Amino acid sequence: MLALLLLVSSFAQAQTSTVSTDKPAGMSKTLKGGIIGGLGGAVAGGVAGRLIGGKSGTAKGAIIGAAVGGTAGALIGRKMDKAAAELRRDLEGATVERVGEGIKITFASGILFNTNSAALTPSAAGNIDQLAATLKKYADTNAVIEGHTDSSGSDAINQPLSERRARAVANEITAQGVDNARITATGYGSSQPVADNTTAAGKSANRRVEIAIFANEKMQKAAKRGQL
Repeated sequence: MLALLLLVSSFAQAQTSTVSTDKPAGMSKTLKGGIIGGLGGAVAGGVAGRLIGGKSGTAKGAIIGAAVGGTAGALIGRKMDKAAAELRRDLEGATVERVGEGIKITFASGILFNTNSAALTPSAAGNIDQLAATLKKYADTNAVIEGHTDSSGSDAINQPLSERRARAVANEITAQGVDNARITATGYGSSQPVADNTTAAGKSANRRVEIAIFANEKMQKAAKRGQL
């Protein structure tokens, strides 16, 4: 396990330069470092999620990668409890889970998109707007958005479709005033199934958008000072 964690840490260091924050050039070095550091931890956790968690997926791994543990982690978890309760109340058709020091949200793609489309339906946009309102309220958090498809069709179709769907959700969130630097969007095509792709029910479960919400550096520092 120690060797695995060291491997994950090394991967994160190698990947932080490639994480897209979509932030215009000219941001301060302090802000840039904080963003890359937080998302780099999420990338490392995503790898850990795949290696350790299997079908738990990368969203849970992103939360694992951002964890601080100890008393600070407990304070963060208490704040996430409150946010998760609000999200369960406000998001229709979404599964909201408390995971470690963060929140995992799963939307079946049928709730958000028409078949083979990456355009949010009007009702889906309203749902995402509710999510954006919560992210604005809990401003010291970051979010990783992941698009997934079933195995029908080729990777040449599934991969870009999953990317466009993740980006569509991210764009709707930032259009509501959430800082673009807090959001990263990734598509995994059919490579991260959570169910059997040989059944209709399994394929339906695999067509999804997952969102991981976790504390950013500012919240982590406040928690370590006991100020949450």
